[in-house]
Amino acid sequence: MCTKMVQVLWGCFLLWNVYISSAWITHPGIKARATQRALDYGVQAGMEMIEQMAKERNLPDLKGSESLEFLKVDYVNYNFSNIKIHAFSFPNTSLAFVPGVGIKALTNHGTANISTNWEVKSPLFQDSGGADLFLSEVYFMGILNLARNDFGQPTLELQDCHAQVSHAHVSFSGELSVLYNSFAEPMEKPILKNLNEMLCPIIIGEVEALNANLSMLEVLTKIDNYTLLDYSLMSSPEITENYIDLNLKGVFYPLENLTDPPFSPVPFVLPERSDSMLYIGISEYFFRSASFAHFAAGAFNVTLSTKEISSHLVRNSQGVGNILSRIAEIYILSQPFMIRIMATEPPVISLLPGNFTLDIPASIMLLTQSENSTAESIVSMDFVASTSVSLVILGQRLICSLSLNRFRLSLPESNHNNIEVLRFENILSSILHFGVLPLANAKLQQGFPLPSPDKISFVNSDVEVLEHFLLISTDLKYETPVKQQPSFYGWEGLNLINGQWGGKPVP
Repeated sequence: MCTKMVQVLWGCFLLWNVYISSAWITHPGIKARATQRALDYGVQAGMEMIEQMAKERNLPDLKGSESLEFLKVDYVNYNFSNIKIHAFSFPNTSLAFVPGVGIKALTNHGTANISTNWEVKSPLFQDSGGADLFLSEVYFMGILNLARNDFGQPTLELQDCHAQVSHAHVSFSGELSVLYNSFAEPMEKPILKNLNEMLCPIIIGEVEALNANLSMLEVLTKIDNYTLLDYSLMSSPEITENYIDLNLKGVFYPLENLTDPPFSPVPFVLPERSDSMLYIGISEYFFRSASFAHFAAGAFNVTLSTKEISSHLVRNSQGVGNILSRIAEIYILSQPFMIRIMATEPPVISLLPGNFTLDIPASIMLLTQSENSTAESIVSMDFVASTSVSLVILGQRLICSLSLNRFRLSLPESNHNNIEVLRFENILSSILHFGVLPLANAKLQQGFPLPSPDKISFVNSDVEVLEHFLLISTDLKYETPVKQQPSFYGWEGLNLINGQWGGKPVP
């Protein structure tokens, strides 16, 4: 009996675990895919970045002791310091995806020109000076393992590091350079030995430093005064022979409330394309969460005075005068008035092939306010403004703009026969078309930041509206910094991450 009870309890426990696990399974709001073309360009951009970094950094000193039998010297202590790389070439370098693991880097037949200070000490003499070191047949192979930490940030780890320099030639300079160069060859072997022992630790150290920077990425970005955007990785990157996929949460939150919206993302699949370096899929869920978060934060509520309405309407004084005089004519207003527009529900997002629409359900209220009195409502009604969304990529941001398609008033029963209210529909449509939408478009010009590494810009970009998601196809361009240490910030590029990361682990 006891045994059966234990089995039942274990069965319930396993079923509960399955339920909990499935409850956490969700789909990304954003997918980013880098293709082999991105890796090929990464070789070129990577060489530029490594060259800049190498020229700005000193290598560790090379120290050792060597006997010079041909000079009958038992030992010579040597020290090569202030080692600087001036030029290098890696003509045969490639990056390739390793399915399920990471990215394989391979280079061979590399060369490097290095300058250094040297100092030698022996029982017979001691001296110091300068030297040039030429390295050839440089080989490196390693695999960068890509994963995700508990906070949704990417991680890097170098596996299987193999590095070797096959040949080194030392050329001493100074008054006794002819003498020193005559026994330079015996010095080259220990230099090679020490150098080959140092290479992988140096490379691993650089990768660890990069990984430390990645661990500081701000995956939660402040977009505006109302919302935050979560760019955290939902899972470790998915790697195939032809591309790497990053699944990002891609959800908006009100500033003061990091609760997920009351709807779930719908799965979507990026098309199998390889013509561009990078593909970014932005789901309908991304925009719906933006709509919901801004609505919850009160971003869609606006009150405009007569002066503000005039300033945001099209710069046509006659047209502005006509609209305002028609409002005054209808309501015989002798005091200043205001228009208050409030969204009654989150704007409705729809993405269908070639068509991106935004329907805004709202109410509008016309108020008057005389001196030393509270605002008094004259008329209010509900409406739905249906707009089309145009899209363009500027820098590393997705810029949206709205245009009014149609406008529908929903009148209270008591007002159905009110001719004055019916006349107000045309006026309201003009205010929305010429005043409110330009104001909204001005705010939308800041755009949505797109995931991109620092100093990488988008070129040859294209945006398509597909079934329930946007597809951005783009190539990349590395912007060479001006005398600046390479660094890696957020999914910015972007100065994309300007907000603060709350340090909240991502499920």
